[in-house]
Amino acid sequence: MDNPLSSAGKRDHAVTVRRILKVNHAGEFGAIRIYGAQIWMARRLFPEIVSALREMRDDEIEHCRLFRDAMPSRNAKPCRVMAFWSLGGYLLGFLTALGGRNMVWICTEAVESTVHRHEDQLAFLKTRDRELHGLIASIQEEELAHLREAERNQTRRGIGHALLLPVVAALTDLMIWLSTWGDSSWMRAEMARSKRV
Repeated sequence: MDNPLSSAGKRDHAVTVRRILKVNHAGEFGAIRIYGAQIWMARRLFPEIVSALREMRDDEIEHCRLFRDAMPSRNAKPCRVMAFWSLGGYLLGFLTALGGRNMVWICTEAVESTVHRHEDQLAFLKTRDRELHGLIASIQEEELAHLREAERNQTRRGIGHALLLPVVAALTDLMIWLSTWGDSSWMRAEMARSKRV
């Protein structure tokens, strides 16, 4: 695990930057797997939404690539248990697609609503890593577009929405935490501390 303190006892912001990359890369990879399972099911059950899901998955593939490409110059590495994301994301996508078209869009809303996390990342990176700041800001726009589309395509926002949205959001947070060995918690704590300094 990276030590957030330098040898001089000062906070090493490069560690937080590496954690931001690891967490974001893992999240994008998980989203690819969720969309992949939903596309597989949608082709059989509700083919009219396949093209929209494919477009969103293509965006996530590009986001994942961009985060991966940003890693070497910052000495960052992907999380060690990508297979966990692969299985977890696929199961989440498959199960929500079994629940129907509306459940697919509720899942998309829950996954893409995690975009608010980028606000703290952007504030942290603004003066510390302008290139990564610009990358995350551009990705955030596409994720907000996915969120708006998911909200627009839901036919109803009743009990299924009220129950599934927090569950999927919590599962996504848990998968990120587990797959990054708690780096998402360290990252949030370090960004919070940097605001107070």
